[in-house]
Amino acid sequence: MQAHHYGPNFHLIDDSFLQTLLTELCQAKTTQPQINRLVQLLYNGLIVHTANTLFPKNKTEVKTRMGQTLSAETLAQDTKAVTVNLARAGTFPSHICYEYLHWFLNAENVRQDHIFAARNTDSSQTVTGTNLGSFKIGGGIENSYVLFPDPMGATGGTIETAIEYYKNEVQGPAKSFIALHLIVTPEYLKRIQTIKAPLQVFALRVDRGLSSEQVLNSPLGLYWDQEKGLNDKQYIIPGAGGLGELLNNSFV
Repeated sequence: MQAHHYGPNFHLIDDSFLQTLLTELCQAKTTQPQINRLVQLLYNGLIVHTANTLFPKNKTEVKTRMGQTLSAETLAQDTKAVTVNLARAGTFPSHICYEYLHWFLNAENVRQDHIFAARNTDSSQTVTGTNLGSFKIGGGIENSYVLFPDPMGATGGTIETAIEYYKNEVQGPAKSFIALHLIVTPEYLKRIQTIKAPLQVFALRVDRGLSSEQVLNSPLGLYWDQEKGLNDKQYIIPGAGGLGELLNNSFV
């Protein structure tokens, strides 16, 4: 993990391979179907780092084909996990995580929920909040890791609103809430500190492109109050563009 000053519940993944893919994803020349291929590889990497960091492990002994005993530390297959599709930018990332979780967890312990989430904006297109529309929640979250794979962590409003819904409306409590992002902003990281829930955040990059030159030359989070990564319309700078539109090839 990369060092920073944003607090212990934020994990900034230091992985040159994933950074290479993310750099390609952010460029205007990259279009479908390459966008979805890159996002799949990026979220494969994110879910692996997350499981290795947070999920329980067991000491496992098996007989190999050579008739010998192999001892290894493996992920505990009885761990319970729920991945949440925050439509529409989170639809494909959530399905990727749902598929990947089946590689190392028992199928009966893995579930995907669905929430339609949209930004509320005022007449100047400034974000004023998050509206959660229809829901498809498949059960309780007792002792479960609840994952929110959402590519852009911009303001923190969507994650905060979704977590509040699970806390208040779904039988729990969860073992932990986990947000999985490609890019986050300093503003997002500041907002999530106010969420009163066991929350861990994983990301590949912190964008603070509207900060002063002095801040940009300083370690991440050292001058947190002076860092800025959102423009007046709450879009991330330098960012990756509107991934909700790009992932779905829909620009309306």
